[in-house]
Amino acid sequence: MREPYREILVVDLLGGIGDLVMLLPAVHGLALRNPGASLRVLTHEPGAALLRGDPAVTRVLTPRHGGAGAEREAVAEALAARRPDLVVTTTRYDGIPELLAASGARCVTDLWRRPPPDEPVGERYLRILLAEGLLRPEDVLARPVVRLTPAEIAYGESVLARRIPPPAGTARPPVVLVTDAGMAVKRWPAGRWRELAALLARRGHPLLTPDAPPKRADATHAAFGPQVAVLPRCGLRGLAACFAAVARRGGVVVGGDTGPLRVAAAAGAATVGLFGPTWARRYGIGASTGPEHAVDLQGQPGCPHRRPTAITEQPCWWTAECPLSPAGAACMTDIGVSSVARAVTRLCADSPVRHPADDA
Repeated sequence: MREPYREILVVDLLGGIGDLVMLLPAVHGLALRNPGASLRVLTHEPGAALLRGDPAVTRVLTPRHGGAGAEREAVAEALAARRPDLVVTTTRYDGIPELLAASGARCVTDLWRRPPPDEPVGERYLRILLAEGLLRPEDVLARPVVRLTPAEIAYGESVLARRIPPPAGTARPPVVLVTDAGMAVKRWPAGRWRELAALLARRGHPLLTPDAPPKRADATHAAFGPQVAVLPRCGLRGLAACFAAVARRGGVVVGGDTGPLRVAAAAGAATVGLFGPTWARRYGIGASTGPEHAVDLQGQPGCPHRRPTAITEQPCWWTAECPLSPAGAACMTDIGVSSVARAVTRLCADSPVRHPADDA
């Protein structure tokens, strides 16, 4: 049996919060497989915040600037600062794999190799690391986990306590509506969000939504009115703490295929994911958390333009111009309010509402 690696560098410079969350089981598995190792992660803000305070991670590195070549420079600086003996990367552009391979470290530079269209991305990462002998089955966690401190957990509880009154015996679990998405092609129509909020409010669910930048006010609390409470802008870890508090109350988080929805699942909350341009069988959350904790709804499952293993090459990806509809992403419009409401009801059905006082 080989000796554990002592210096490990994990590089994830894809840019998305969700991309980093999908890599978390690999990060935590490498820490378990190599106890006592120095494990550095090079990634982008704001996702980097999720790893600060994580006991598995020795140091979080980020590029120094946002200009051309910043990521390659950051990789070179990380290699020069401390020579790793193991490197794992999801990043393939700008000659980064070749730069890492030239370091002399044991390298796994393509966690995307020949992916089957229906294999979840996170599982693909783990399968390759297992095949490379870098993980053992016992090192693999069932799902991504954001590790919160006791102070952060208390913060999340305090935020919800101010926005949701202590539940009565028959109170419904809270529902968080994550309406925003970093890409227009992933956004559910604002009218659908308003309709869903009205339906869930009539059923007695306390409703919340994360605060969002003013440029997206059309699809945030400004469109909902007082029936939806607004979570404060508190950074990714603060938001994860709020999601964890929602989970303790048996609640559900609804959103598109975005980083915050994956953070919610990693914080322990049940999720309803609205998948349009991305293929839910590959990017869905239920594959790792289980159907009792996540429902992934796929819009337009038969879209002839969808490329499950090459999503950035889809004609709609960067422009949100849908080949099937001049009005916008037909796949997102295809997801009905009633389907989302049924998924929320299913996830809430057997979830007891718990309050912090119950644990006193």
